[in-house]
Amino acid sequence: MTTQRRVVIALGGNAMTGPDGSATPAAQRAAIATAAGHVAGVVATGAEVVVTHGNGPQVGNLLVKNELSAHEVPPVPLDWNVAQTQGTIGFTVVDELEAALAVRGLDQRATALVTRTLVDVDDPGFTEPTKPVGRFLPREQAQRFIDLGQNWEDRGEKGWRRVVASPEPRSVLDAPAVRALAGAGFVVVCAGGGGIPVVDDGRDGGALRGVEAVIDKDLTAALMAAELGADTLVIATDVAHVMVDFGTPDARPLGRTTPAELRAHAAAGQFARGSMGPKVEAALRFVDSGPGRRSVITSLENIAAAVADDAVGTVITT
Repeated sequence: MTTQRRVVIALGGNAMTGPDGSATPAAQRAAIATAAGHVAGVVATGAEVVVTHGNGPQVGNLLVKNELSAHEVPPVPLDWNVAQTQGTIGFTVVDELEAALAVRGLDQRATALVTRTLVDVDDPGFTEPTKPVGRFLPREQAQRFIDLGQNWEDRGEKGWRRVVASPEPRSVLDAPAVRALAGAGFVVVCAGGGGIPVVDDGRDGGALRGVEAVIDKDLTAALMAAELGADTLVIATDVAHVMVDFGTPDARPLGRTTPAELRAHAAAGQFARGSMGPKVEAALRFVDSGPGRRSVITSLENIAAAVADDAVGTVITT
């Protein structure tokens, strides 16, 4: 089965953990198995599929391990944490996805690629880190990590929490490898957690250097979809549609819409910065990146139908 369509699917955190947010290995595998079944449904439409994923709970767990073991071993930097979670989640998605494809009688293979994302060393996020990561700690425990050069903020009654930069993604450096693997027939799992953040600052003989940062996963998915020349970006979340006037009696879902309409809603403050806002921004960036491109924001169970049907989910086209 061949096709010219290329679809990038961005799986949200709800696809990586249990219904109650549990991040035990068993809960993660069960959630990933469910997500893999829906991704296999997209592959079954004949599309060439690339999958990205979140990693927030998994990185959070690694940061706790850093904290608890700091008196024994040096803490692992955040870029290493992202790389480790890409590997763990990636191989699990591949295992479950290949099983789901086999159930459908499809012979495609899947593969996972540890993926780097280039960010600007002068991004303002590095001078004013604001992205909270990990758990809250008492002041005296947080001091141990402040002394190691980390940034922590007093968050009131809950305690202190680490904050890191969240720079803009500039390029997915391994997109050519993703393109080659997808072209060879693989379903590629990549760019987990927004990619491993790296900078080119001219140090170390020109070698790239990992940095302490967290890149928005949906913005990276949009950038990579554009770099791969994808036709459709599907952002899977836990709701069937983007909502306007959410939480009020006037709440209503958005179906097919235009970038201008969606931007007007965003300018009116309709989408929360920490939840739907980045997804809307990512969807808009991809549609703006080239003619004929289409973004969909919808629930995980709808992603296969959303690839072909403009009546499913919130669809953004020009």
